Amino acid sequence: MTPVPAKRPLGGTRVRGTRQAEALSAVLGGLPGFCSAQQIHAELRQRGEHIGLTTVYRHLQVLSEDGQVDTIRDASGETLYRRCGSNAHHHHLICRTCGTSVEVEGRAVERWAEQVAAEAGFTAVDHTVELFGLCPGCSSASA
Repeated sequence: MTPVPAKRPLGGTRVRGTRQAEALSAVLGGLPGFCSAQQIHAELRQRGEHIGLTTVYRHLQVLSEDGQVDTIRDASGETLYRRCGSNAHHHHLICRTCGTSVEVEGRAVERWAEQVAAEAGFTAVDHTVELFGLCPGCSSASA
């Protein structure tokens, strides 16, 4: 198996080690939850960074493929991004109101996925599970 290079070319540019990548990393580190590429781009612009939206999308794609950024799809199908807090396989519990997210283990989900795959004769199965609800702050605000 060939190791993945530390700095991976994408569209003729290097993703890590550039000023743009550092600015994107700083923004991702300060986000409270999942955000769209457009929201991340707007935050970069607000901080005075002149990075194109296409570049933001390219960087986010590579970071997602490398496991450094988590992605989910919202109810409208838009992809949302967040700095990954764990290298281990995990799932997310996301507030429908404010977007705050928590990484959670899902041992029961893992067992269920393995059982369903085995019963159907599938191997090398991947899955994504996202849970949506109200965080404690939003729950108490709506009470």
